[in-house]
Amino acid sequence: MADYIRIHPENPQEKAIDQVVKILKNGGLIIYPSDTVYGLGCDITNIKAMEKLARIKGVKLEKSQFSIVCNDLSHLSQYTLPIDNSTFKILKRALPGPFTFVMNASRSLPIAYKGKKTVGIRVPDHAVPQMIVEKLGNPIASTSIYDEDEIVEYTTDPELIFEKWEKLVDAVIDSGYGDNIASTVVDMTDGVEVLREGKGDIEDYL
Repeated sequence: MADYIRIHPENPQEKAIDQVVKILKNGGLIIYPSDTVYGLGCDITNIKAMEKLARIKGVKLEKSQFSIVCNDLSHLSQYTLPIDNSTFKILKRALPGPFTFVMNASRSLPIAYKGKKTVGIRVPDHAVPQMIVEKLGNPIASTSIYDEDEIVEYTTDPELIFEKWEKLVDAVIDSGYGDNIASTVVDMTDGVEVLREGKGDIEDYL
């Protein structure tokens, strides 16, 4: 059964974050809060955890499109091809924020991303995932947790999330109610193209 870990959304308790990081380092899966919806994530460097994440989502790992959650833009040069100044300025203005930016992938991505031409980069404006990534020492792979209800697209109550996911993951973080609008997905591989309208309006940052 998963651990149910309460963490303050603005002032995360270090001990609780350390508990989450330990779970991730041991190949565990976590459900965590963000500035949009609750997400499902694991350590991007742990291939077994990545395979488990893919299984839960019902996809083959090589066909998966898991975004990479960073705590700032310092990982860009490691995981994406070089970007021009105008693109970097947009990212710097928009992040941290409710966006997933699709970028051209570099060859130094972890093995689970091998062969991918593009990668989604996310820097949530939320202290909990930022601190988790910082203490883990590398980003986490992430995907949204959809609700099976046809009307409610995303579950916002962490207690209900725990009830549904407790046997599938290793930890559910409760940082209060989540949002029910996902991130805006923006393709930056050739200009600026919105692939999915979400919580953020990219026009505000162009």
